[in-house]
Amino acid sequence: MDDALIKIGILMGGPSREREIAFAGGRTVYDNLDKSLFEPIPLFIDSHRRIIHLDWQNVYKGTIRDFYPPASVLPETEHAYQIYLESLGTLDDDAYDSLIREVGKPVALAELPGMIDVAFLSLHGEYGEDGQLQGLLESLGVPYTGSGIRACAIGMDKAFQKRMMEGDFPTPYVQVVERNDWAAMSKRKRTAFYQQCREYIDYPMVIRPANQGSSIGVAIIDEEGFRTFERTVEAAFFRMTLTREEWTALFLDERIDYVRRITDIRDGLGFPIAVGEVTIYHPEELLEFLNEYFEDGNNDDILLESYLTEQRVIVESFIEGREFSCIVLRKEDGKVSALPPTEIVKGGEVFDYRSKYLPGLSRKVTPIDLPDEQINDIRLECERLFKYFEFNTYARIDGFINAEGTIYLNDPNTTSGMLPSSFFFHQAAEIGLNPSQFLTYIIRTSLWERARTSVRLGTATDLMLRLDQRLQDLRNSPRERTRIAVFLGGYSFERHISVESGRNIYEKLASSDKYEPVPIFLTGREGDYELYQIPINLLLKDNADDIRDKILTYKQHPVVEAIKLECADLTRKYASRDVVFEPRQVTYEELADEVDGVFIALHGRPGEDGTVQQELEAIGLPYNGSSYDSSNVTINKYETLRRLAAEGFTVARQHLTHRTEYEADRDRTVAEIEGQFTYPFIAKPVDDGCSSAVLVIKSREQLLAYMSAIYR
Repeated sequence: MDDALIKIGILMGGPSREREIAFAGGRTVYDNLDKSLFEPIPLFIDSHRRIIHLDWQNVYKGTIRDFYPPASVLPETEHAYQIYLESLGTLDDDAYDSLIREVGKPVALAELPGMIDVAFLSLHGEYGEDGQLQGLLESLGVPYTGSGIRACAIGMDKAFQKRMMEGDFPTPYVQVVERNDWAAMSKRKRTAFYQQCREYIDYPMVIRPANQGSSIGVAIIDEEGFRTFERTVEAAFFRMTLTREEWTALFLDERIDYVRRITDIRDGLGFPIAVGEVTIYHPEELLEFLNEYFEDGNNDDILLESYLTEQRVIVESFIEGREFSCIVLRKEDGKVSALPPTEIVKGGEVFDYRSKYLPGLSRKVTPIDLPDEQINDIRLECERLFKYFEFNTYARIDGFINAEGTIYLNDPNTTSGMLPSSFFFHQAAEIGLNPSQFLTYIIRTSLWERARTSVRLGTATDLMLRLDQRLQDLRNSPRERTRIAVFLGGYSFERHISVESGRNIYEKLASSDKYEPVPIFLTGREGDYELYQIPINLLLKDNADDIRDKILTYKQHPVVEAIKLECADLTRKYASRDVVFEPRQVTYEELADEVDGVFIALHGRPGEDGTVQQELEAIGLPYNGSSYDSSNVTINKYETLRRLAAEGFTVARQHLTHRTEYEADRDRTVAEIEGQFTYPFIAKPVDDGCSSAVLVIKSREQLLAYMSAIYR
């Protein structure tokens, strides 16, 4: 049996409006692939569908625009506009090749079979979820993850999905309008279409592009008349009309910001932009064009239309109910199983791009807080849709359940977002699989699907058998990895950041061929805290307080327990040999017998003040970072700067106040501060980091409000 690592080409980025989340998801896959089984190869697909074997350091850039196109080829921009490749206009092959080589190496499609064994698709939208890339990979004989060509084409087109589901599944009232038809409509015909929508759908209405994911272009409108309806449909086609009155009412900085919003492909138009017969590639060019057009006295409105357009827009009725998302798996025996559905608790009506992917704008509750019977009804309905569309490997199915218990499934996806906190990993954790293990399962099951459906025999089957043997060998071998307890959580204001740090460390170590991480959550208060080994499903909760509450009120959920039994074959094969499913309180002495070292991911007290370090030194466990002596000083910002100043370093002037002084004589405390500093100055807590409660104080009123709040 071949012991070489299986080469996994991670395809990320892409030409669609969802390219940023596809890039971030690819980074998650790159980090989490099990390095004892796989060799990850980052393959970035750019806006023009060219493939780049990305230099590894670029995988860790915050966004695509931070590295591509590279800085050396960017045109000058007076207003710091960031651009995608499209804004460079037409490039010849030599120029294209040159800029690609600044970030990696160009890869021709025909080179893929000799370069990778399996393609892991973390792409979203066009050329990722629509079957195009799947068809190319099939023609090359390269196995890929997820569903096949037909299922992807269905999963991408929401208008076609809804037409197929009518009669077999509850569906909202729907009207569909084609782009060319809409563009050709007179005002009278658009008004007639609006009246038709009002008659069949009424308010509130949901208006959405038919082929966009990540909630891009989705809007909910209440009864505000034809003009709002028309502009919302236009926006869903990524078209917008700008009037002279609107533009000339903006100050210069507002115009600059307006163009910046248009540049954003998530909720703007993106470039190139068509303005009549003119094509505009760069934001500075658009700003100049609009200024000149309206300054020349033109009173005609301008229609701006993105080249990243949409062919059909859906108008549908708004569903009142609780929103959920459910990952459905096809297991290795061919049976279909839905994981525990997650309720989406939003800050607003729409679970939009920012709510999905920016921390703190929504919460996930798994399983959805409903009676067991209704949770299972959701699961069964999701499984039924999965089989109805003949999806493969896995799918993410979104929907609503209303007060009467009717379940509406409105968005089946053949690819899920793959950020660490996504539904994809969140729900797999409920059956005991960490992200690294779940990705291994996805790859293995995808090979099974390709072997089952491909007209080419051999490649996928051979890889599947090779992976199975390697998994068996690892499970039967004596434990060789170094066990590292990852400390996270805590009781400071920085506890949520500590959880993010700890998760990141856990996932890096879990995918390593050298380490086995054990998540240890710290909770309590100064001088009285406790340590808990936590299961992976608690590790992936939204924040530190969620984890703490689940520890303190932990109880087994009957539906989740049933799903664990249903998926026990997956857990046995892919999960750690000593996987835990409930929190377990541990002592430092017990840790000394169970782990080989500790990674302190705690922020603030007691992880940065030397408290934890002292305990670990007492039991002889090695840990990362500085010792007690250094930590005990640097936790205190005032003392740190005082010592640096004594050694001749240049530091900011500072003044330390105390709660007791402030409460005893507020006016005197304020007078002392004003005697040393003029406004504005910086106020901050003495020992909280991550910029917690750091504020520029501009007046006495602000100072009093700040001190009252900080001491309260």
